[in-house]
Amino acid sequence: MEYQAKELFAKHGVPVLPGETVDTAQAARGVAERIGKPVVVKAQVKTGGRGKAGGVKLADTPDEAVEKAEAILGLDIKGHVVHKVLVTEASDIEVEYYVSYLLDRANRSYLAMCSAEGGMEIEQLAVERPEALARVAVDPVQGVDAAKAREIAEAGKIPADVIDEVSRILESMWRVFVEEEATLVEINPLCRTPDGRIVALDGKVTLDGNAEFRHGDVFTAYADVVADDDLEGRAKAKDLNYVKLDGQVGIIGNGAGLVMSTLDVVAYAGEAHGGVKPANFLDIGGGASAQVMADGLEIILSDADVRSVFVNVFGGITSCDAVANGIVQALGMLGEQATKPLVVRLDGNNVEEGRRILEQAAHPLVTVVDTMDGAADKAAELAHQGA
Repeated sequence: MEYQAKELFAKHGVPVLPGETVDTAQAARGVAERIGKPVVVKAQVKTGGRGKAGGVKLADTPDEAVEKAEAILGLDIKGHVVHKVLVTEASDIEVEYYVSYLLDRANRSYLAMCSAEGGMEIEQLAVERPEALARVAVDPVQGVDAAKAREIAEAGKIPADVIDEVSRILESMWRVFVEEEATLVEINPLCRTPDGRIVALDGKVTLDGNAEFRHGDVFTAYADVVADDDLEGRAKAKDLNYVKLDGQVGIIGNGAGLVMSTLDVVAYAGEAHGGVKPANFLDIGGGASAQVMADGLEIILSDADVRSVFVNVFGGITSCDAVANGIVQALGMLGEQATKPLVVRLDGNNVEEGRRILEQAAHPLVTVVDTMDGAADKAAELAHQGA
């Protein structure tokens, strides 16, 4: 989360503004009083778009900090419920920059990105004005020294009067990236204040889970304590591989490759049905028991954005008749919780028996479609109709 990223920044010399996290609105008052200046109250969830969703608010007084924290705590932002807020010193902004390091999987190397036009969503900048975002390859052995940091800042067109300070911050960010074994370290925005300070107003860090055995203290300290009403937290508690997305068609599949392909065909089919998109990634793996299917459906149907569900299963180790029985039993277990249409595509081992089981059950919510493209189209159509 942002506050955790800033703790890592401060540890390695990246300048951040003072602030504290709290989980009650009244506690925000004490933080605001200690800071003694106007503060910003910021939702702490692992997703973007917090400001647009009402998760970032300015408070001029301690009383206002309480009021803003009350409005943000409990807020649902893209399926993430806010349980903590960061109360941090507010800052006037003169200019915003963007800087990051990430693992460049395509080139099996590292990549630095830098722009003198920070603040906006970097994906939007990359599409609309790609020339404004510098991409500089970083040699994994050589890393980022003072000369390399200045090269990155110059490529990003950082102004001459602040390039020395930004270069120093790029060196500090590299220490975060390497010493904490991260796959992403991002500051957006890196802000120049009217009094000339350069500070990280927001930050994002993704740590490499494969390195957890070397950083047990950090992983333990930053382990998520997720409430029951957080979709990804609930899925994790049920050992489901689930990622919330921004669409309307719930996806269940067995095997990461099949699920990724399903996301693609649903997105393509959705273009003809009002632009609907996949609502999630959910891989139930090799087993599709009634309980696993029920758990998956429960999570997906709990997502208010979902209007239809596409169950796409290829029977291999688990046969299609077992999957079909799992779907029928899961719907029985869910009862009135199951209210949205399901499109089911089965193929592979014992597929004819699987389809027969679903047809015999004749559940009013279930539509069986033979092909993956046809099923994706039907699921997109139903989601569009449910708008």
